[in-house]
Amino acid sequence: MGAVKTAMSVALMLGLVPAAPSRAATHFEITFPASVHATPITGRLFLFLAGKEGTEPRLQQPLELLGADVHAAKPEKPVVIDLTTPGLPARTLGDVPSGDYFVQAVLNVYTEFHRSDGHTIWAHMDQWEGQQFVSSPGNLISEPQQVHFDPKGGSGFKINLNKVIPPIQIPPDSEWVKRIKFESKLLTQFWGRPIYIGATVLLPKGYDAHPDVHYPVIYLQGHFSLDAPFGFTTAPDPTGAKSWARQREEWTAQHLNNMPEPPPGTHYNGALMNVESGYEFFQAWNSDSFPRMIAVTFQHPTPYFDDSYGVNSPNAGPYGDAIMNELIPAVEERFRVIRQSYARVLTGGSTGGWGALAMQVYHPDFFGGTWSFYPDPVDFRGYYGGVDLYKDDNAFADKPGRYLAGGGQGNRRTSQMTAILAPQDGGFEWDKHTAVGADGYPRPVWDLATGKIDREVVQSMKENNYDLRDFLERNWSGIGSKLVGKLHVICGDEDGGFANLAVYLLEDFLEGTKNPYYAGSFQYGRLLKGHGWQPTTNADLVKTMAKYIASRAPASEEPGTWQYK
Repeated sequence: MGAVKTAMSVALMLGLVPAAPSRAATHFEITFPASVHATPITGRLFLFLAGKEGTEPRLQQPLELLGADVHAAKPEKPVVIDLTTPGLPARTLGDVPSGDYFVQAVLNVYTEFHRSDGHTIWAHMDQWEGQQFVSSPGNLISEPQQVHFDPKGGSGFKINLNKVIPPIQIPPDSEWVKRIKFESKLLTQFWGRPIYIGATVLLPKGYDAHPDVHYPVIYLQGHFSLDAPFGFTTAPDPTGAKSWARQREEWTAQHLNNMPEPPPGTHYNGALMNVESGYEFFQAWNSDSFPRMIAVTFQHPTPYFDDSYGVNSPNAGPYGDAIMNELIPAVEERFRVIRQSYARVLTGGSTGGWGALAMQVYHPDFFGGTWSFYPDPVDFRGYYGGVDLYKDDNAFADKPGRYLAGGGQGNRRTSQMTAILAPQDGGFEWDKHTAVGADGYPRPVWDLATGKIDREVVQSMKENNYDLRDFLERNWSGIGSKLVGKLHVICGDEDGGFANLAVYLLEDFLEGTKNPYYAGSFQYGRLLKGHGWQPTTNADLVKTMAKYIASRAPASEEPGTWQYK
């Protein structure tokens, strides 16, 4: 099985697997009963060691995480986690300090895929939870239990995977929020099993009362979420709750300028940060003066990751084609969308920021503008950790200077975590960027053990147009005139992963464009604004988009029809 070979070989290279322990060594024997799963399971087993009671260890930031592949594991037959099992942050159980721990096991169940490219691989079939193995329906979990752990004590602990995670409860449709989900013919053909895509649609005030009105549409790209676009909710905030926007107002009134951004507790709503609360956004969306638009969050989890980045890729398949030729037409056929370029705009943050920018530059005639927030690397001369994939030899080497210090170490830690999780659960971007390895799994951009950059993979990434700055530079003479005024990028100047460095390089190119000049914008959060920084609330962003759309409407269109009170 490719997953077993890949995960174990990487762990061996990383030096995480010692010689076989004695039979008396401390270990965990983990089984599952036939009553919860009667047939053999292939997948990956995770053991969580946590320090807090109350919250299940799988839902905490664990003190220790260990992972082991299982192949055709049978009911009642133990899978052993021992001193040969790789873990983080301790390399193995032998390095875990003695003490009392709350432990829990999770078995992530894999599906066998016979892909159209000829490869057979094992990976987790998403259950509309967004590739979160700790909460994916059908996965097996144990009851949390407390143990006194001593790596030298020779103790054997028994854990029983006696529970199955139940199905996801999809929120019901309402007058405001509608959901669609359907099987993609393109993706099903590639993966050899049914693959689903979908969208959550937020309707404007008065949608039903104005049956003759068609509306501009905002397409939001980002990590999987069942939340409504922009976190919209009609449920009032809890008493005393304070959104990021309200905290900002208080700090500004006190002339304070060092507020962390985003502050602790702020979270993504699928595509962007919750700058204001979902209820505050509803209050704006429902107000008399607010522009009437439709907002759509894409849902496109892959067997490798919780979203596809909205592009075709060698490993994940034709997700870009599926979104453009299946998902967007489904939205525009069901809802009254203005089907013209000027009235289709894009946005998203982080992963979604990259996807929103990529969709605009790949389809310059179809979309009318993009607002890309803190995007993943848009120039491979400034990849994760500030690495130049074209010139640097090693992704683990730190570079001098305040804004690069620690970048290589971050790449090393990410690579170690990927080795523990295996390619299917690593949550890194290789399914978007890289070539398919000989075993059918994503071929890493750099060696997970040594950090050595793989030039063949980098060349494949470039040829697939994933370096967005390079793509724009090579094609500006043909597509530049279609992108004038459409590209807007927003980023903090101390972004996690150093994504701002790639944004600077993209700006350098675009500001130097001629015949035509790009005429877009870049905005930076200074000083020291981090990943997730947004200069305005989401409601103000929508107003900006609406004004922009109205200004670009052809003479035959009348924006006033969708700007009613």
